[in-house]
Amino acid sequence: MASRPAPVDPLTLEVVELIGSVVLRFHQEYDEAAARHSLTGAQARLLTLLHHQCLPMREIARRLKCEPSNITGIVDRLESRGLVERRPDPADRRVRLAAATEAGHETAERLRASMDFAAEPLADLTPAERALLRDLLRRTLGEASPDTSAG
Repeated sequence: MASRPAPVDPLTLEVVELIGSVVLRFHQEYDEAAARHSLTGAQARLLTLLHHQCLPMREIARRLKCEPSNITGIVDRLESRGLVERRPDPADRRVRLAAATEAGHETAERLRASMDFAAEPLADLTPAERALLRDLLRRTLGEASPDTSAG
C-alpha cells in the first residue's frame, strides 16, 4: 500500500498561491505592455534580454525555456522591424549573436518604463526588505546569492 504524502501546511499553500498571483499579474501586465509596443510577449522578453547583452540563439532559447528554432522566428520578426540584428561572435565566427539595435534598446526601455506592476509593489519595501525577498526567492530556486551582504 502506497503511503500518502504529508499534507502541506496552510502557510505554504498561501505562499505558493501568492507567488502564483504575482507571476500571473506580472505576465498579464508584461503582455499588455508588449501589445502597446506591437510586440508579442515572447518578442518583448527576447528584446528585454538583448537590451542587456548580445546573446547566441541557443543561450536565448535556454533563458526563455524554448526551442532554438522558435528563437530564430522571433529574431527574424524583430529583425524585420529593425529592433534586432545578427552579428558574428568575435570569440567564434561560426556563431551568430542576436543584438538589440538602437531602436531595440529604446523600445526595451519604453517597455520597461510602462510596466508599473513590476516596480509598484516593491516600492513599498525598504532596500533591506527587497534584498531579503531577492535572497529568499533565489534560495527557493536553489540559487546561491552572489553576495548576501549586498543590499
